[in-house]
Amino acid sequence: MNSIEPLRPEFNDLIAPHTQVETIAEGLVFTEGPLWDARAGRLLFSDIPADAIYAWSQESGLQVFRHPAGFPNGLTFNRQGDLIACEHRTRAVTITTAGSEPRVVASAFEGKKLNSPNDVVAAGDGSILFTDPIYGLREGNGGPAEQELSFQGVYRIPAQGGLELLTDSFERPNGIALSPDEKQLYVIDTVRQHIRVFDIGADWELSGGQIWVELWDDDKTGRPDGMKFDAQGNLFSSGPGGVWVFDPAGSLLGRISLPDKTSNLAWGDDDLRSLYITCSPAVYRVRCLTGGKPLF
Repeated sequence: MNSIEPLRPEFNDLIAPHTQVETIAEGLVFTEGPLWDARAGRLLFSDIPADAIYAWSQESGLQVFRHPAGFPNGLTFNRQGDLIACEHRTRAVTITTAGSEPRVVASAFEGKKLNSPNDVVAAGDGSILFTDPIYGLREGNGGPAEQELSFQGVYRIPAQGGLELLTDSFERPNGIALSPDEKQLYVIDTVRQHIRVFDIGADWELSGGQIWVELWDDDKTGRPDGMKFDAQGNLFSSGPGGVWVFDPAGSLLGRISLPDKTSNLAWGDDDLRSLYITCSPAVYRVRCLTGGKPLF
């Protein structure tokens, strides 16, 4: 059952009481990587097992945007409006400029293939940050693929190119987000079911890395996977049973309950006050009082 569950009064300032969860697409396989395309007024999202990126808009409904798509997962835009995608089949991060084919910008580290780039965020200085767990080695490669790296890392692609390892201290790094002021980096460890936070120093040197929140609920389906901040610094994260909403201090304010494993989220619509949620075979929308910031 879909429902909104306030746990603290402040939650009602983010999502109005009696708000309904709207289903905008269903009958899919495992959806991921929602991304609002403001220029076209549409939502893009991945369906990993279907090897497709879909586009959805209120006017046109659901349409195939790209197929085949490298068994895509996380999606974002850079400052130029190019589409960045994490691909499981190619074990790469790609960038697509309008009118061109995708080009690989990261596929190996120190001569070894990446595991399977998963989630991605672009920073204001042109850096691309992504996580690289092993999940995609079991999907879309004609059977299990060989893991060449001995760790599962978090990486940065500088604006000028190249690839830098930021940290290899995770068991399964997954969702990734920058704080609204881009001074901190948040990363989900799905197996350990927590979110860690790092301070970003000069030249992207990370410090800290302490556990910020834990997301455990043995009675509900799912684990933390993807997350997004709103403009005020509240964090909306997928987790057991749906979406968990935390204030900037890490206090749990409320939850959005959904019926299947929830993977990721994106702010969308013209005012960026609609929370789009990918949830296994479906995509949902929740109109909020809060909202996101434009990507750039």
